[in-house]
Amino acid sequence: MKYKQTPVSSGTQAAEHLRFIREVMERTASFTAVPGWSMFVVGLTALPVAFLAARQPTTDGFLAVWCVELALALGIGVVGLRRKAHRSGFSLRSGPGRKYILNMTPALVAGIVLTAALWQQGDPGLLASVWLLLYGAATITGGISSVGLIPVLGVLFMALGVLAVLLPLDHWVLAAGFGGLHIGFGLVIARRYGG
Repeated sequence: MKYKQTPVSSGTQAAEHLRFIREVMERTASFTAVPGWSMFVVGLTALPVAFLAARQPTTDGFLAVWCVELALALGIGVVGLRRKAHRSGFSLRSGPGRKYILNMTPALVAGIVLTAALWQQGDPGLLASVWLLLYGAATITGGISSVGLIPVLGVLFMALGVLAVLLPLDHWVLAAGFGGLHIGFGLVIARRYGG
């Protein structure tokens, strides 16, 4: 039995070719909508939080202060990311934006799980190194589909995480990472990549 092929109009073929080209370009494009100004603001909020957390008499107080900062930083980051992606014409649901978010998620989820486990076990001594190492890993993997500075930022976070394991400088390395690195890289990203 022979099937009759219906002719495809050249307009339909052209539209299919353009859709294919657009999909290939989306898969290979880098995600440049990382919000430098939001990163800068997150760094500014992290500095007083590190100071306040260092003065908490209990681990619960230390963790509570940083959890508030996490919620604040997530809010600032998500709003900034959505705004810059919209201005840049990127979608966070497809292509490089989706890849950026999906690549970061596993390490961030691991950080949340390990934080809860260390806190419940009564062993908060490794919290700073766990946070810095896993945030660095998330930044590196997310940065694979982003601008070249993002993986460098992740490597520096991981270096601070190693330093936190070796030296009892938890508060200083948290301030240096979540405060200093975010401020410095946020400014550079904002200037080089438009906000």
